[in-house]
Amino acid sequence: MTDTARMLRVDQAGEYGATRIYAGQLAVMGDRAPHSGEIAHMAEQEAAHRAKFDALLAQRAVRPTALQPVWNVAGYALGAATALMGPKAAMACTAAIETEIDRHYTEQLEELGDQDPELAEMIREFRDDERAHKEAALAAGAEQAPAYPLLAGAIRLGCRLAIRLSERI
Repeated sequence: MTDTARMLRVDQAGEYGATRIYAGQLAVMGDRAPHSGEIAHMAEQEAAHRAKFDALLAQRAVRPTALQPVWNVAGYALGAATALMGPKAAMACTAAIETEIDRHYTEQLEELGDQDPELAEMIREFRDDERAHKEAALAAGAEQAPAYPLLAGAIRLGCRLAIRLSERI
């Protein structure tokens, strides 16, 4: 498998997982919770990112991760659980995940250099959106969530694990 195939596989899995996290949060909070409008907007952006990665996977004949059913359930559960903890915990989830995705996308851009301009431009654009999501989550009080350091640390660790697994499986 080429490095770009690995990148596409893990990035599509990440965007898929993000859509599931937001679906879980919105299922619990609906449109009545603070910041639910922001969450819905972020969910729409993640769905657009996923659609672009889906198209690129098909165009380049790269199979998605075999772990997609796991990310379906795990993402939704993470979203629902953090929403049940409250709006600030939902925002803490976003801040933690986007911290890891920013790092991940930055590493990919360094690895790509100028060997695949189409993919690099997509990653750069999506990284900017993810950074904006993180900033919005922090502005919405993510760091005020109960046990924020522990919650964010656990989510970041899970995100790093999901990245490594999705690259390979």
